[in-house]
Amino acid sequence: MAKRTQKTKVEPERRIKVLVVTPEITYIPAGMGNIAPHVSAKAGGMADVSASLVKALFELGADVHVAVPHYRRMYDTSYTNREDSNQKMLREVLQGGESDNVKRVHLAESRLFNLSNRVYGHSTEECLIRSLAFQREVINSIIPEVNPDLIHCNDWMTGIIPSFARILGIRSLFTLHNIHTVETTLERIEDYEIDTSPFWANLFFTRQPWDYWESRSNNRVDLLASGIFGSHFINTVSPTFLQEIVQGYHDFIPYHVREEIKNKYYHGCAEGILNAPDPEYNPQKDTALVKTYTARTHVKSKRLNKVEFQKVMGLKENPEAPLLFWPSRLDPIQKGPQLLTDILYQIIHEYWNEGLQVAFVADGSFRAYILDIIRQHGFEDRIAIHPFSEELSHLGYAASDYILMPSKFEPCGLPQMIGPLYGSLPIVHNTGGIHDTVTHIDTTAGTGNGFVFNNHDSQGLKWAIDQAMIFHSLPSNVKSVQISRIMNEAKKSFNHSVTAQSYIKLYEKMMDRKLVPDFRQA
Repeated sequence: MAKRTQKTKVEPERRIKVLVVTPEITYIPAGMGNIAPHVSAKAGGMADVSASLVKALFELGADVHVAVPHYRRMYDTSYTNREDSNQKMLREVLQGGESDNVKRVHLAESRLFNLSNRVYGHSTEECLIRSLAFQREVINSIIPEVNPDLIHCNDWMTGIIPSFARILGIRSLFTLHNIHTVETTLERIEDYEIDTSPFWANLFFTRQPWDYWESRSNNRVDLLASGIFGSHFINTVSPTFLQEIVQGYHDFIPYHVREEIKNKYYHGCAEGILNAPDPEYNPQKDTALVKTYTARTHVKSKRLNKVEFQKVMGLKENPEAPLLFWPSRLDPIQKGPQLLTDILYQIIHEYWNEGLQVAFVADGSFRAYILDIIRQHGFEDRIAIHPFSEELSHLGYAASDYILMPSKFEPCGLPQMIGPLYGSLPIVHNTGGIHDTVTHIDTTAGTGNGFVFNNHDSQGLKWAIDQAMIFHSLPSNVKSVQISRIMNEAKKSFNHSVTAQSYIKLYEKMMDRKLVPDFRQA
């Protein structure tokens, strides 16, 4: 596991005004304004990471601001077309957002966001439209209002902003949470009232542009590559994933995206900063559990949570049964559920006498295959699947003995860090952020925190599950000592306050570098 240092308060004279631009955020920390309790828009891990980072930065004393779309319906569940007294009151709060006489939460306004009940659209086209509307407001309204020293952008939905920031002489950091991208044209961008003429040359085109007019309609702009190309620094959300990209490990990454990342890396403008779970993942305080616990008291409490989880999921209620938990989306491109379905019958049959169970709290395209296996073999009390639920997922971590994470690639990953916090040991493929956070357990040496396989195939996963079952058969006192150790180590290592310190150090490094505001002047 990556070693962490203790957090330190940011000295006032060293404060950098940072604007974090994100399309999603789970929450805004208390103290950042009256609006904070109302803002919550989550589609995936970026929302958790953004929330945790902003919270940690704010608590460390950083001068942090947030730009996020104004999803009125999500921020106010009673939203209707009729403005009653409660709605009027909320509207007044949303127009405020003052904290210590500083407005820190900045909402991007657009009718595209008003009635939306989800962060992203149902199609790539809808996502692109929302992205352009969001970036228009950030560029035209929020950046002039905040006047930041540094802008921290996240993924392709913010990919135009670093190129714009250059002409203002504002440093920008672009964080890659994933490698998904979308292409469009200058003409389409300008349809959304973003004047690209001052900074078009700082964007990344799919072919060499001759001039603005030649490229305006006929040369496509890659938004992810533009974020990488236009920013002063980039970071991935784990050190190993950055190295894998630079070394050409993943053939699914577009060539031009990989080359731009390599260019940043070899010029000393790319780093890997490991994410960490949100502080809400704490078995000692988690309200989703039937019995909270610590590393010292985990044995009895995990059994109680297991029985409750089994009851909810429709599994056979047996606190002795080894329980494997799948916490990630069922995505065969990245997450590897096909590795598990290939051997699902085999492991249930092989460990039948032990009572092995597998539980999925997840959505995704591979859901149908799992349901077929359950029905075909009558495994209803051994295998269970439930649509994703935040509360049930928390209970799953507390109830399970092991989590399954056979990802083909993993920019960071959070479940393999959350599991050990709850005493659920990860069974994982050795890649990306998983490599940075999970090492194979050695009970004799008292090291490691999970079960790691190197070959990304079903037999590699089967080997790791077998290793977990060997561990499970050890005397209970031996297991409990190791699980307690792993829980304590995880609590010290997977700490988002320390992640925030890494970002602050990177911000300071960026501020110390000589600034080249525009590539045309470079």
